[in-house]
Amino acid sequence: MLAFDYQPRTRVVFGAGVLSRVGELARELGGTRVLVVTDPGIVAAGHAARTAEALRLAGLHVGMFEGVRENPDAFDVARCVAAAREHEIDLFVGLGGGSAMDTAKGANFLLTNGGEIADYKGIGKASKPMLPLLAIPTTAGTGSECQSFALISDPVTHMKMACGDPKAAAKIALLDPELTVSQPFRVTACTGVDALVHALETAVTKKRSPVSLLFSREAFRLCLNALPRVLADPKNLEARGEMLLGAAYAGTAIENSMLGCAHASANPLTAYFGVVHGHAVGRLVSGVIRRNVADPAAAAEYAALAKGAGLGSVEELLRRVAAILEQAGLAAPFEFGAPSRELIHTMALEASAQWTGSFNPVTFTVEDFEALYAEVLL
Repeated sequence: MLAFDYQPRTRVVFGAGVLSRVGELARELGGTRVLVVTDPGIVAAGHAARTAEALRLAGLHVGMFEGVRENPDAFDVARCVAAAREHEIDLFVGLGGGSAMDTAKGANFLLTNGGEIADYKGIGKASKPMLPLLAIPTTAGTGSECQSFALISDPVTHMKMACGDPKAAAKIALLDPELTVSQPFRVTACTGVDALVHALETAVTKKRSPVSLLFSREAFRLCLNALPRVLADPKNLEARGEMLLGAAYAGTAIENSMLGCAHASANPLTAYFGVVHGHAVGRLVSGVIRRNVADPAAAAEYAALAKGAGLGSVEELLRRVAAILEQAGLAAPFEFGAPSRELIHTMALEASAQWTGSFNPVTFTVEDFEALYAEVLL
């Protein structure tokens, strides 16, 4: 049996319409002055206004930071810190996708512990207490609401820094599938594929445990069955709820088992070509799986994932993943054309240095990453 140390840090509140409880839950956390961290799309959808109104009805002062950008960097975090100081807050509310929650977590590090965000790259670098975070995902993808990591891009290299600390984890994750119905098709597709890949990667890492596997397997079952239904019928609230729960379970699995080489190789694709993260991991994961099955334990776990989702084999699993990518519009060649061999080598070097890849069940060399990139780029 694999050893584990399971310390759940996040309370999960799930259900259609539970956004109405945000004020009550914020008060339970001791909040009196709140900063809602969100992005312009969530504002336009009306979710930010509904959240702020519910908080104000509970008697809380509400400040808004509406400037979240995709793949937030140190500059974005600094702007959020300035807003938090202006409103003298005692609680963060991260409302949106992973970028909103990452920005809130990053700002929390600096507001409470000082310094620069690069100081917190790694695990456990915050020496002082941090403010409580209430996370409200509006996408079913990153699972950031159930993780203690903030992924912040370096403003120069654009490579992502993983800044993790148990104190950064959300105290409460509020999962309301009604908030995800307004997502554009491509956002639904990319975030949903990201959640699916999280389940696939967490199930086989060197750090997996009996506890993490419970979450990985159920996340995979939920996402594999729900994502095609959501793509076919975006207003299917039941399928939306299954995806939201699956993404949260996959995030919990990440917290307990980490990720692998699909994510390590995706980061350079995003840094050099701006490929949306979920699109990148979706295109890379099958190549990673085909290499990982060389490890007998990983092969057995992929087979268990397939069986648990009603599939007959790992090959059938790969065919289902390919079919979902096709349905999601993510299977076509990338629009930027084929990069040079020199750039592929540079990307492979950077992928091999990614911390995430160190948890993969099979060690990838630079040559392995080059071959993986060639399969999807050339």
